[in-house]
Amino acid sequence: MTAYLLSEICSERPVFGRARLAAGQEGLNRQVGWVHVLEITNVSPFVSQHDLILSTGLWLRSEEGREAYLMQLINREAAGLCVEFGTSIHAIPESLIKLANLHQFPLIVFEEPVRFVEITQDIHSLLINHQHQLLKSLETYSRELQQRTLQSTDLSAVLELLHTYAAKPVVYISSMEAGSFVPGLAPEMEQAIHSWYSREVEQLDLNDSDTELWFHMDEGTSLLCYPVVCFGQVFSAIGMIVHPSAVVEYLKLLLDYTAKAAAALTLRSQFLEEKMVRNQNELIQELMNDQIQQEEQARTRMGLRLLVKGQYWFAGGILEIEHRMKGTGRERMEANHQDILVLLRSLLKKNHLTSLVMLKNNQVYLCCAKEEARTTSQQQLMQLLEGITQDVKRFASTNLKQVQIHAGFGKLRNQLTRLKDSLQEAYQVIEVARSVKPMKHVHFYDRMGIYQMLKAMPPSFLQTFAMDHLGVLIEHDQNHQLRLVETLDAYLANFGSKRDAAAQLFVHRQTLYNRLEKLEELLGTDYMQQDKRVCLEMALLANAMIEGGDELSP
Repeated sequence: MTAYLLSEICSERPVFGRARLAAGQEGLNRQVGWVHVLEITNVSPFVSQHDLILSTGLWLRSEEGREAYLMQLINREAAGLCVEFGTSIHAIPESLIKLANLHQFPLIVFEEPVRFVEITQDIHSLLINHQHQLLKSLETYSRELQQRTLQSTDLSAVLELLHTYAAKPVVYISSMEAGSFVPGLAPEMEQAIHSWYSREVEQLDLNDSDTELWFHMDEGTSLLCYPVVCFGQVFSAIGMIVHPSAVVEYLKLLLDYTAKAAAALTLRSQFLEEKMVRNQNELIQELMNDQIQQEEQARTRMGLRLLVKGQYWFAGGILEIEHRMKGTGRERMEANHQDILVLLRSLLKKNHLTSLVMLKNNQVYLCCAKEEARTTSQQQLMQLLEGITQDVKRFASTNLKQVQIHAGFGKLRNQLTRLKDSLQEAYQVIEVARSVKPMKHVHFYDRMGIYQMLKAMPPSFLQTFAMDHLGVLIEHDQNHQLRLVETLDAYLANFGSKRDAAAQLFVHRQTLYNRLEKLEELLGTDYMQQDKRVCLEMALLANAMIEGGDELSP
């Protein structure tokens, strides 16, 4: 079911039997949304897209402003202009006919006077009845769609229903499962749609894009598509093949309803999967407790196929969910945890990562496996996990009230049975990232640098080491508030550049000189020599890590 076109109204409505098309033959496929009688020259404020304008041609009596009047209608994307002869005028100037043809704007003339009220009543009744039929059809579709989604999670039944109502080829593309085409399309067209989806839709920024998406395949074929969105992420898309000039308002509504239903089915499927994770939980728990020694046994239970060539890369990680709002109830916390878990599983599936996921209290334990291929490296696996982590963090900060995600991943390994080691490293990443500002956005153990060694040392040793090298500065800062520890840190971080250190500290150059003199007095003039400078740098790192960025106390 589509909206009425101007060509249909001109050929089918009796009141247009006395009319003829004077110009704009190519524009008769315009949609008619309403009818107005306008005789004023400044029509722009009163004309909307798809309006059909009726006029006696009073504005044609004066040569001045004729073209401007017509251009106002053209620019407002009106459906067309109907002019009556015999009341005010008896002909259309050739210049206006040329202008209308140039812009493919329909110009219709009635050779003798007509009653405009008959035209408006006839077309308005037609449009209102048509709109009523559209609403009834949409209501029926919505009801049937709801029934089908309640009966099962089978999306094919939904696609068949959409095809029946739209009478257009229907397309479903997903990053998590095989696509569907109802009916089937030519293989090259299916491949072109898949390529467009992976290129344009999967990475869609919903904040910068309209809901509807267009893929123009050739002059006579376009794909109108709506993304299926869950938790702010695009997991699939539903569309239909249409002609580029087709009227699609009704089709858009059908697609919008269907995309929302598909999102609900996706969520329901993911929540159903959560009920089937007991085996995963048991496997992760056994790996953490060193209860599985055989690598082949662990891989089989994870569902990985036996490789003849190549190897797997395994990444173990932890996502810690922090509820920062006091008094958050248990039900709300569990609901937040479940939303995060469903999103995480969906993102892992979307990125084709075989995984084990276990939620325990406020921590999500994660193990991902990726088969090494010619196009897959350790770095690419880390990039995938980084993207997934950022998406989960973004969702939590945007949609969950005062919920913060802390994430860490251990070293990538070739053995699943060493998951325990990876999770211990992941704990260290989270602990360091919590306490050291420069490390807050580091999620991988391999990127911790010197903090790997510092984290392996007993806290009591780090405390003593930091006090041995920084204690005199800390004590002076407590008594005189000169920020000597911060000044030393900035001076060393900028490789002894006074200008850059002063800029980082937001102090005048002379103020920095005074502080540097005090540093020499307390530390000795040789504190910038390599051996002593290295000790001071290590002590500053230990200071920041142990006290979360605050200075140590003597």
